[in-house]
Amino acid sequence: MRLDGEPVTYETGPIIWGQAGTNGQHSFHQLLHQGTTVVPTDFILMAAPDHTNDQLAGVEAHHDLLVANCLAQSEALAFGKTADEVAATETNPALVNHRTFPGNRPSTTIMAPALTPSVLGQLVALYEHQVFTQGVVWGVNSFDQWGVELGKELATAIIPELVASDEPALDHDASTNALIRRYRALRK
Repeated sequence: MRLDGEPVTYETGPIIWGQAGTNGQHSFHQLLHQGTTVVPTDFILMAAPDHTNDQLAGVEAHHDLLVANCLAQSEALAFGKTADEVAATETNPALVNHRTFPGNRPSTTIMAPALTPSVLGQLVALYEHQVFTQGVVWGVNSFDQWGVELGKELATAIIPELVASDEPALDHDASTNALIRRYRALRK
């Protein structure tokens, strides 16, 4: 709902997910590179690892590899790889289209010296301000949570049904009733 009470007729609210280190490369980075929806991406990295213990040999080198991968993903999103560039190195012509990336995918790289309470607070403040600003631009209250409130109201009725000693009379939709019964059966 917009601030004027009318339904929103345009997309709002980014979907936020992420992963530490290179794990994201094996889960959702392909979507970022070749997906049908352009997803603006933030990379957040610290120049110094949070481990400096001498017993953790190789941490510095591993951190450098993580940083290199972060910077490389940002570069790959920005510039991609043309079919001609792929064809110049790929011996299998059938793979050229699969290894071609459009580039021009927006990303921001935020680099801080180290993860400190101050840096973490700055990141939280940055994203809170971003959410507020988007709400102003979109004409919505980014901090109302009426859908969340509805979920809390419904949960108030479901909680006693989950923990009842006898089989409760359920008055929800068929899917929710089935899920409650399944949960109760698995809990036993």
